[in-house]
Amino acid sequence: MGCEMQTSLNKVQHCEPEIVASEKAIRTCVHCGFCLATCPTYVLLGDELDSPRGRIYQMKEMLEKGGAPSPETVKHVDRCLSCLACMTTCPSGVNYMRLVDHARAYIEENHKRPLMDRMMRSFLAFALPRRNLFRFLLKLSPMGKPFKEVLPGRLKAMVSMAPPSMPARHASETPQVFPAHGERKGRIALLIGCAQPVLAPHINETAIRYFNRLGMDVIVSEGVGCCGALPHHLGKVDQSHEMAKANIRAWMKEIDGEGLDAIMVTASGCGTSLKDYGFMFAEDPEWSEPASKVAALSKDVSEVLSEMDLPLPVDNPRDLVVAYQSACSLQHGQKVTQEPVQLLKAAGYRVLEPQEKHLCCGSAGTYNILQPEIANQLRERKVAALESLKPDVIATGNLGCMAQVSQGTYVPVVHTLELLDWAAGGPEPIAMQNRSLAESGG
Repeated sequence: MGCEMQTSLNKVQHCEPEIVASEKAIRTCVHCGFCLATCPTYVLLGDELDSPRGRIYQMKEMLEKGGAPSPETVKHVDRCLSCLACMTTCPSGVNYMRLVDHARAYIEENHKRPLMDRMMRSFLAFALPRRNLFRFLLKLSPMGKPFKEVLPGRLKAMVSMAPPSMPARHASETPQVFPAHGERKGRIALLIGCAQPVLAPHINETAIRYFNRLGMDVIVSEGVGCCGALPHHLGKVDQSHEMAKANIRAWMKEIDGEGLDAIMVTASGCGTSLKDYGFMFAEDPEWSEPASKVAALSKDVSEVLSEMDLPLPVDNPRDLVVAYQSACSLQHGQKVTQEPVQLLKAAGYRVLEPQEKHLCCGSAGTYNILQPEIANQLRERKVAALESLKPDVIATGNLGCMAQVSQGTYVPVVHTLELLDWAAGGPEPIAMQNRSLAESGG
C-alpha cells in the first residue's frame, strides 16, 4: 500500500461542497492498483489513463488548476463507464462515483466540446427521458435502417438499438392504482422509467401483475418521470435535479397520504440514482429531508421480493439453465448481488454466473451510443462469457443490459422478474416466446 494522494486546492475551492467531497475521495486513494484488474476500459485498452487510478490523477489536476480541462482529460473521463467495479474492489473505500460525477459536471460547465458532440449529448439528455418524444423518434428509425452501415459510429449505434417493431403502450404509463388481488398486504410505488416503458413495457406489466397476485397495491404516481440518471451522467446537473425533484414531490404525496412500503425499481440503473437522492440534495435545506425519505424507500425489485414471504412456484418442471448477468448498477452501485440469484434458484431454475461477472457489458446508459467501439468490444466479451455457460436463457435486472447483450446473442435475454413470474404461473417471457416462434418458422 502507498500513501494517500495529496491535493493542493485553494481556500476558495474549499468553500464549495462538491470540491470538498471530491478532495476527500482523491485523498483516500493510495495508488494500490487493485482497481486495474476490474476496470473494463483498462482491461481492454491497457492504458493507465483509462483506469480509475489514472482518471483520479487527471481529475485531481483538473480541479486543482481550475479553468478549462485538457482535451486529453475529457477523453479519458468520457471513456469511463461509471460501472463502479473499482469501488467494489477498492480496499481504501474511495468513493469514485462522487468524484467522476463531479468531474463530468465540471467538464460540462468548463469545456466546450465540438459542435456535433454537443448536439448529440444535448439530444440524448432531452429526448430519451421524454417517453412520447422517444417513442416518436423510434417510429422514424426504420427510415435509417437501409443506411445503417454507412452511418457514422454514434448514429449507427442509435439506429442499431431501435427495435424492429414498436410494442404497444401499456396501461402502466397512465398514473393510477393497480389494486391487489384479494386482501391488500401493502402499497408499493412503481418507477415506470423513461426508456423502459417505450422499449419493453412488458417489464412493468410483469411487475404489476406479479405484485398484485402477492396482495400488493401497485401505484403509478402522477408526476413521476425519468429518475434523472441519463442527464446526470452527461454532466447536466440542473436537468437531472429537476427530474429528481418532480419524482420526490410526487412520491411525498403518497408517503404523507396512505404511506408506502417501498418505491420499487425494475431497472437497476434507475435504482442506483434514486438511492442517491439523499446525497444529491444533502446541502439543500428544502429538499434534503424529503429526498432522504424517498432514497430510503427505494429498492430494486429483487430486494422487495427478498423481504416478502413468497409462495412456492405453482409448477416449474422446466429445469432451465439460466445465465445470470449481474448489472453493474445492481452489483456495484447498489451492492445487491445474492438476492436475484437466490430468487431464481428458489423458483426452480439452475442458475450459473460467468467467471468475469464483475465486468460491464458496455451498455452503461448512453455509453454504447457515445463510445460504440469500446461498448461493442465489451459486449462481445460479455456474450462469449455468458454463452460459454450454454444457457437456455440469460437473465438480468436492467433494461440497458438486456438491450446490449441481446444484440450479440441468439440466446433469449429476459428480465429476472419475467422468469420469477413464469415460475409462479405467469406467461412465458416474451423473448422466449419469440425464440420459439422463430425456431418453429412461425
